[in-house]
Amino acid sequence: MTSTIGSYSRIKLHIFLPSNRKIWTIVSKNNEYWLDVDLDYCTCKYYFFKTLSGKDRCIHLKSLAEALRLEDYDMVEFQDDEYVGFLTSLLKDVLCWNYALSR
Repeated sequence: MTSTIGSYSRIKLHIFLPSNRKIWTIVSKNNEYWLDVDLDYCTCKYYFFKTLSGKDRCIHLKSLAEALRLEDYDMVEFQDDEYVGFLTSLLKDVLCWNYALSR
């Protein structure tokens, strides 16, 4: 299940086995963002400024909805013992990127 949604983004489902924990990410033009399907959440700045205020969903959540509808995304499998390291790395990337944008 490989695709590009829009001109520069890619949706990835990271599955950790055997627990079947799932983390969704999207790689965009400048960064990788963490998406939560159940919470309708994205780590991008647009989410905080527009989506939370009820104005519009961010492009990443729109892309995820479309990818789910089409069943068109990359799936990557990991072992459960890789979960903490993956999550730590993802959070560091998100925090560093958001910090750099705020400067």
